[in-house]
Amino acid sequence: MEITATTPIEDAPAWAVLERQLFTLMEESVDPFLDKYTHPDGRLIWRTGPHETRDGADDFYESFHNWPTLYLLGGADRLLELGKRQWDVTTRLLEELGHIRKEYELGYDQFHQSESYIYFYLLCMADPADRSNRERAARFAGFYLNEDPEAPNYDEEKRIIRCVHNGSGGPRWLYEGEEPRYGYSPGMEIYGLPFEDIPGVERFEDLRDPEKARRMGQAMKERMGRGDAAANLSVCSLIANAWLLTGERKYRDWLTEYVGAWVDRARENGGLVPDNVGLSGRVGEYLNGRWYGSMYGWTWPHGLHNVGFAALVAGISAWLVTGDEEWLDFPRSQLREVMQHGKRIDLRTAPMSLRHHWTGQIAALGADGTSWAVPYRYGDSGWTDYQPLTPILPAAIWNASGSQADRALLDELREKESYDWRKVTSFRTKEDAGHEQPWLCFLRGENPDYPRQILQVAMDQVYRRLEMIRRDETDPRDNHIHWWQQLNPVTTEALVQLTLGAPQHLYNGGLLLAPVRYFDGERRRPGLPRDVAALVDRIESDEVSLTLVNLSGFDARRVVVQAGTLGEHEFTTAETSARRSDYPGEVGAYTSPDLETATELTPVNDHHLTVVLPPGTTITLRLGLKRRVRTPSYTFPWDRS
Repeated sequence: MEITATTPIEDAPAWAVLERQLFTLMEESVDPFLDKYTHPDGRLIWRTGPHETRDGADDFYESFHNWPTLYLLGGADRLLELGKRQWDVTTRLLEELGHIRKEYELGYDQFHQSESYIYFYLLCMADPADRSNRERAARFAGFYLNEDPEAPNYDEEKRIIRCVHNGSGGPRWLYEGEEPRYGYSPGMEIYGLPFEDIPGVERFEDLRDPEKARRMGQAMKERMGRGDAAANLSVCSLIANAWLLTGERKYRDWLTEYVGAWVDRARENGGLVPDNVGLSGRVGEYLNGRWYGSMYGWTWPHGLHNVGFAALVAGISAWLVTGDEEWLDFPRSQLREVMQHGKRIDLRTAPMSLRHHWTGQIAALGADGTSWAVPYRYGDSGWTDYQPLTPILPAAIWNASGSQADRALLDELREKESYDWRKVTSFRTKEDAGHEQPWLCFLRGENPDYPRQILQVAMDQVYRRLEMIRRDETDPRDNHIHWWQQLNPVTTEALVQLTLGAPQHLYNGGLLLAPVRYFDGERRRPGLPRDVAALVDRIESDEVSLTLVNLSGFDARRVVVQAGTLGEHEFTTAETSARRSDYPGEVGAYTSPDLETATELTPVNDHHLTVVLPPGTTITLRLGLKRRVRTPSYTFPWDRS
């Protein structure tokens, strides 16, 4: 199916010009970053020798995690090769540091592993024909399907992953071979105590005492050191990634079995997923029957931020491989439960473990800091740690389902909160997200200037990081392991929202999902062609509206628009406006002739269509959409049967 644009650009939209400027700026920004912080082969400049810590590999990979995203959206060709190179050299560095075996994490919690592997999933999506990554994807998933005898992570009978620390080395029992100890550290103080019932340990400050630190460490070993944890659900994207590349049924079967076990446990717990399962398969086995208290569970350190994201990754993964939307009820139930306990608090003064996540909300509140919040954590004293409900969770569910009910939940959240959701604040979080509220208002037609504003925010953040790189006089070998990710100049939130019509993918294991995706029809590669800008301005359950602009005055461009980032949807119809008046008019005329258009409706009934954009033209398409009617796959549209 092919549609040709006929409408000339009479007034180039500011958003289109800014969008292409942002692409160019970020394509060039990776060079000063690499020049300062890596060796010529791309290897990070850091300490040599063994890395004397159990801490994982995520912070190293995170330094480059969104470079493949920029390529997927239409960034320069070299970003794909740079992305692959940085993955490979970082893996080799981590092997030397002792974190990686067989190119995969030796054994660490999935909350942090999931932050690493979004980078890998994007590389697979960007080039599904890459043999090395296809082999890696199958091998990595095999560590959880018991295909490697050295990595017996999964108990098929009990349907559990055997330890919260897991990987290519199999279960990595907590404090194995070392003295249990959990002492005081300033960085962890904000998250409080892992357990409230340790004799003599009533405040975090008490952990300065070596004996009390030993008691806490011993309790953590006994209660968290073995058995499954809800945080392990983040591994589901690793399995789904292998399925998207191969289509092999074994990955589908594993996902429905493992996620199904956790759904059953949540149902037996009144809908709220417990965060721990012992090796016998019993909830609360090492916690005196308590359904809460595991590592990265409801009690410590982040609560909903850990469990909610893991449940969402699991539910979406199972939904992808089965097409059954009921799997999304699993993360929905976690949101409903915490929302039942919501209340109004003063965000300026209330103690919050993740205060830095709410920059946008607090700025939008202004002088009155009172707004609605939900509890993030549950412990022996009940629900605690009230904070704004992150819109990332309900937005991701709606993005997957497209249902009116899920959109209504976002509307309900907006009604409960006090601030103006339309306000755009310039900030950048670790997750490269946080501007969901003003974007959602834009899709409702309430925030028409949002595209220009968010693109300017993105450029501001790139300029800021480039200046920090220029001024950085530190020795990279002396910096902490978060240094590089805090200076990475690439930010993709604005481009994902505007071009794909989706929120940024979940930082903890999320796959990139959106109602549309683009490919360069001439160059046969992912992303928008050069000079082409895109804007999705309306999303409904059964349609999506978008505008394409070819800013080139010389070259035509061919854009392949795909229904769903994984080709899982189908376009039913395409409604467009076609020029009916003369253009460009007679030689010598001082002005262009009046533009006259007529609406055309074209049947599509396919998972993609091609739009031809002659030089200096634009087109708006209103595309009918059938959701999740095709098998999701990374396969490019021209390679599908």
